[in-house]
Amino acid sequence: MAMLVTDASQADNPIIFANDAFLALTGYHRDEVIGRNCRFLQGPDTDPAAVEALRLAIAEGREAAIDILNYRKDGTTFWNALYLSPVRDKGGEIVYFFGSQLNISDKKRVEFELDDTRERLEAAVAARTADLTQALQQKTALLHEVDHRVKNNLQLISSLLLLQNRRVTDPGVKNSLRGMLERVSAIATVHRRLFQSEDVERFDVSAFVRDLVSDMVGSARRDDIKVSLDLERIDIAASKAAPLALVISELFSNALRHAFPPEAMDGRAGEILVRITRQDADFRIEIADNGVGAEPSASSGGFGLTIVQLLCQQLKARSETTPADPGTRVVVYLPINGVHH
Repeated sequence: MAMLVTDASQADNPIIFANDAFLALTGYHRDEVIGRNCRFLQGPDTDPAAVEALRLAIAEGREAAIDILNYRKDGTTFWNALYLSPVRDKGGEIVYFFGSQLNISDKKRVEFELDDTRERLEAAVAARTADLTQALQQKTALLHEVDHRVKNNLQLISSLLLLQNRRVTDPGVKNSLRGMLERVSAIATVHRRLFQSEDVERFDVSAFVRDLVSDMVGSARRDDIKVSLDLERIDIAASKAAPLALVISELFSNALRHAFPPEAMDGRAGEILVRITRQDADFRIEIADNGVGAEPSASSGGFGLTIVQLLCQQLKARSETTPADPGTRVVVYLPINGVHH
C-alpha cells in the first residue's frame, strides 16, 4: 500500500516520508516528492469538493477517508482511496499526518459504467413510458370520439322515434315506440358517460343511474312518485355497460309506468327505491316499489321481460322478483368477476 507522512509542524505541511509503493503509484522520484505538499497530485478534473473536505479535515485535526481523482507525473489519472490520520505527541499536539493511498480506478470505472447503464436504462424506461402514455392518450381520445359519435347517432335515432311517435295515433304503437325511445336513450346515456370519463375501460354504474332516473322521472311527469337512491360506487367493464344499462332501464321504467296507476293507489304516494351495493362476490342492484305489484317488465306484451332475461344471460347475472308488501322488488345479482358462483 502506498504511504506517506507529512510534518504538521512545518509550514504548508510538507511530505517527509514516502514509501516505494507511493512512488510506483505516482511515477515520481523520491526527491521530487519530499518537501512538497500533497496538492501536487491534484489536477484539472479533481473535484473541488473533495479537496475542500480534505483541507477541512487537516485544519480540524481529524481523520478522513476520501475518494479523490489524482494525477501521476506523466499526466495520467487514477482514483485514489485516500485515508488521512493525525499523529499526536504526548501533549496531544498534532505533529504528523499519516496518509495511505489505494488505487481504486477499476472499481470506479465499474461504478461509472453501472451509473451510465442505469442512466441509459432510466432514459429508455422514461422514453418507453412516454410512448405508452402517448399511445394510451391516443387510444382514449379515439374511444372518446367513437362514444361521442355513437351518442350523437343514438340521439338522432331518438329524434326519429319521437317524431314517429307524434305522428301515430294507435295507443299500442305509441306505447311500443315510447319503450324503444327509452331504451335508445339509456344506451345514449351510457355513451355520453363513457365519453366524459377519464377511464375508458371502466363504467360508473351509479352515476349512470342518477342520470337515467333524472331523465325518466322528468319525462314521465309523475309528481306523485318519489324516487330514493342508495348508490354505492361500483365500476364495471365498459363492455358490459350497455346491457346492464338496458336491464336497469327496463326495470325502472316498468316500476315508474306500471306500478302506480292512479285509480289503484287510493291516495297513497308512490315510492321507488334504487339501491346498488356490493354483496360478497356480486354487485346487488335492487329496484323496489310500493305500487300495485305489477309483474316486472311486463309492458309491451312481455317484450321488456324478454329483454331483461336475455341480457342477464349475457351478463352471467341472475334476477329475483319478490313481493315488497306492497309493491314489487326486483334484485339483479351481477358477478364482480364475470362468473357467477
